[in-house]
Amino acid sequence: MLIKSVLGKKPIWGKDCFFADNAAVIGDVVIGDYCSIWFNTVVRGDVNEIRIGNNVNIQDGSVVHSTYKKSSTSIGDNVSIGHNAIIHGCIIDDFVLIGMGSIVMDHAKISSNTIIAAGSIVKENTIIEPNSIYAGVPVKKIKDIDQSKSKKEIERIAKNYLIYSSWYK
Repeated sequence: MLIKSVLGKKPIWGKDCFFADNAAVIGDVVIGDYCSIWFNTVVRGDVNEIRIGNNVNIQDGSVVHSTYKKSSTSIGDNVSIGHNAIIHGCIIDDFVLIGMGSIVMDHAKISSNTIIAAGSIVKENTIIEPNSIYAGVPVKKIKDIDQSKSKKEIERIAKNYLIYSSWYK
């Protein structure tokens, strides 16, 4: 794993985190407890801060970044970011699933208990409602979802990644 300081800012993380051998975490990055950063993933806090909550998994090939003097990135608790996603200068609240290959752009806000379907693009400044499923290019609301059922499913996926990361420790 590559851990690199930039401009005097070094990544810090909480307890029981997993970092794949070829993951890169750079600069002004703060990661909570029980997180996993998977193979070929880059979390690059060189131009602005990145804050990641607890029980977050950022899956293989993903990129988390922001924009210089414009946008930081904030990811809440119990979030799963699917393979090859790009998370850029946005806010992702708690209990969110970002599907594989999705892109979330600057100043977008993904509200709690939401699923962004695989391959979707969330354009700059888009506000995603809570308790919903969004899909498409650009994303459109597909339907409302039952908070209790979807929250359990989103949490289940996040907890599964705790199990998977234990296999590598």
